[in-house]
Amino acid sequence: MTEQHKKSSVAALTMAAIGIVYGDIGTSPLYTLKTIFDPDHGLALNEANLLGIISLIFWGLTMIVSLKYVSLVLRADNRGEGGIMALMALALNSVNKAAPRWHYPLLVLGVFGATMFYGDSVITPAISVLSAIEGLEVAAPGLEQYIVPLTIIVLVSLYAVQHQGTAGIGRWFGPIMLLWFAALAVMGVINIVAAPEIVAALNPMHAFHFMLENRMIALVALGAVVLAFTGAEALYADMGHFGKKPIRAAWFLIVFPALAINYLGQGALLLTHPEAVSNPFFQQLGAWSVYPLVVLSTAAAVIASQATISGTFSMTKQAIALGLLPRMRINHTSATEIGQIYIPAVNWLQLVVVLMAVVGFGSSDKLAGAYGIAVTATMLATTLLTFFVIRYRWKLPLWVCLLATGFFITIDIVLFSATTLKLFHGGWFPLLLAIVLFTVMMTWKRGRELVFSNLQKHAIPLEEFMDSLFVAPPTRVYGTAIFLRGESDGVPHALLHNLSHNKVLHERVVFFTVHIVEEPYVPVAEQVKVTDLGHQCYQVNVYYGFKDEPDVPKVLQQCECLGLPFEMMETSFFIARQTVISAPDKGMAPWREHLFVTMSRNARGAADYYQIPPNRVIELGTQVEI
Repeated sequence: MTEQHKKSSVAALTMAAIGIVYGDIGTSPLYTLKTIFDPDHGLALNEANLLGIISLIFWGLTMIVSLKYVSLVLRADNRGEGGIMALMALALNSVNKAAPRWHYPLLVLGVFGATMFYGDSVITPAISVLSAIEGLEVAAPGLEQYIVPLTIIVLVSLYAVQHQGTAGIGRWFGPIMLLWFAALAVMGVINIVAAPEIVAALNPMHAFHFMLENRMIALVALGAVVLAFTGAEALYADMGHFGKKPIRAAWFLIVFPALAINYLGQGALLLTHPEAVSNPFFQQLGAWSVYPLVVLSTAAAVIASQATISGTFSMTKQAIALGLLPRMRINHTSATEIGQIYIPAVNWLQLVVVLMAVVGFGSSDKLAGAYGIAVTATMLATTLLTFFVIRYRWKLPLWVCLLATGFFITIDIVLFSATTLKLFHGGWFPLLLAIVLFTVMMTWKRGRELVFSNLQKHAIPLEEFMDSLFVAPPTRVYGTAIFLRGESDGVPHALLHNLSHNKVLHERVVFFTVHIVEEPYVPVAEQVKVTDLGHQCYQVNVYYGFKDEPDVPKVLQQCECLGLPFEMMETSFFIARQTVISAPDKGMAPWREHLFVTMSRNARGAADYYQIPPNRVIELGTQVEI
């Protein structure tokens, strides 16, 4: 690739990153200052407090986003992939040999951080679209009663088109968000020129004085200041799609300057027009601009919502691969982009919860309390996991690791503590979602472990079985039989049932095992390994990363290069469909066992999940007690 092509590619990815990565944090100016100076918080609007708040926002963006995420966390990539699931897998992989005692605590931390991300992904569409449409009440107070219905219409429309994917409209995301950030910067400059004294807020001493002089009220305000940093996790989560360089370029060249200027501009507006505190964003240019801003901000809010919805699909796919959720139907919405997926069950369930948030809270001010706790919990989990990566994977000295992450952990703890003050004013909502999802994920993981343990207990070693089977071999029939076999399983139950009932064995037998590794992707050349077991029997081991797409027909094509060709019309797949039964006094608490059994019975079938042609599948049932 020539230097010119590289530059054009980075430019294109940077534009795409502006549209996808920064939608969430880019729409924060819609509601942040309005929420901070909400009368319920008790923070007086005066010059000292205003300078302190703007200073906190500016330096928060600098330290949390620029230093922590862009400079440090983006380095902790898992083969180019980011996000808390990828980071958790990287941390687990790092401590497995060096410090195995940390494996389970890190698993719990990673899963909890991921579930809080789900809470964030529910609140982002609700608060972004609500905030945008609330601009209507600035232009015409009589329209207030239509805000929630209009928000519901926009959100239902957004979720209804998810099955079509974003390939068509995605190309407009970058230009629209670029226009959005340009508008933020222009509005900010106009107001800063009118009240240039706001530039003093760039001095961090105003932030320190504000915290020292206001104490408890300052801590409450800090819980709302966090709203300016929402979406920082998206920088890391979307790294695999865009790469570090475009994400960093978009942040430092476009997003950070626009956000900083706009927050300074809103602060300048409130210095000269304190009455604008009811909704400073929509009053930056006067009455004439409200309707155009409502249209532009609604478009930006929809894009921000789309990014979190797509992120939820991606994280769910990773959770399924890592054994934290049951298999679900995953539809691909693009023939060229493997990352563009649609999960119907997640889409509609998320819409229901989002609408509950919109109707239940009714305004962005009330939703803001719910927002912060989800964001700060995920931030804290990310920082803690990063410590284990740089300590045990990068093998840096302990003092360097403590210095690199200790500063950010302290900030995260302070911010999380500030948001917990809103626990009874909306903060319970994402926490409740996280607890429910955490319970589901850990129950599924524990249930699979119990099933595996039960199967292991009754497993017949494959090597010994093969030796005894061919002492007096059964009748062999034409064709190839592929038996799906779990990791470290013995003889597949499907093979035992087939021999018991049909008394025959195919002329060629293949045992097929899928291994999910704690890496996002496995190179194609390393995905398949074939072992000849003799007597025309083979073991095929397939290795997938948690972001790889399982595709058995494609694997069979790869086997041909390894000397094991397949003719699909002469090949049958034998799969043992497990029926899990809850047994008393075993495994988990009864309610968890029943939850696992319910999930297991509704999980997507292995044949469907691995894209095996349905007309080549033979399912044989087996019961497993837990």
